[in-house]
This record gives sequence, C-alpha cells and structure tokens, in this order.
Amino acid sequence: MEIIRKIVFYEDYFFEFYNTQNEKVQCKIDEVLFMITVLERIPKKFFDHITGTNGLYEIKIELGGNIFRVFCCFDEGKLIVLFNGFQKKTQKTPKGEIEKAKKLKEAYFNTKNEHEKRK
Repeated sequence: MEIIRKIVFYEDYFFEFYNTQNEKVQCKIDEVLFMITVLERIPKKFFDHITGTNGLYEIKIELGGNIFRVFCCFDEGKLIVLFNGFQKKTQKTPKGEIEKAKKLKEAYFNTKNEHEKRK
C-alpha cells in the first residue's frame, strides 16, 4: 500500500496517552493510524474536524464500547501532527481536552516558525 499521509508526534503527549492503554486498545489505535496514512478518503467515523476550531481534528477510536480520541492537525498538506489523546466517557468532548489540544497546536506552530526563522 502506498503511504498518502505522514504522521508525526508533537513532543510526548500522544505517547503519554498511548502507553497507558492496554495491548488491545494500542492495536486498535495502530490500526486507525495506519488507515489514516493509506486511505485517500478517511471515513468520518474515524477522523473528523472539531466544530468551532481552526483546523483541529480528532481521530476516533472505538473498541468494545470504549471510545478514545486523539487530537491532531494538518501541516503542509499531507502531514498530520498528533497531540493529546484521552478516553471519552461522556457524549460531548470535554472542553478542557479541546483547550489543551488548541494550546499544543499553537505551541507546535510557534516552535516550527521559530526554527524556520533561524534558518
């Protein structure tokens, strides 16, 4: 299969979430991340824009009645940057998790811009 998108991780936020999950959940997360890298059109069931945000998306993982979310954004077209993840326990995504993701996205682009200015 051809890789369509590349996934990168901003600092350790994703891994802090991932490493606390059991093996089955980790396998399901790996499966969904792989799908995102190779499918031209990612089904909304697995990947969706978060309403009311500027370019923030969530990767949706479901396993055995448990729901997990990983926040991310696009950078330079086919590059997806992963931020924080959490287990969703209510209908609505907690505002605190979205706020954290917004701050991480802002920090990512600020860091990137600083690096580019130094070049």
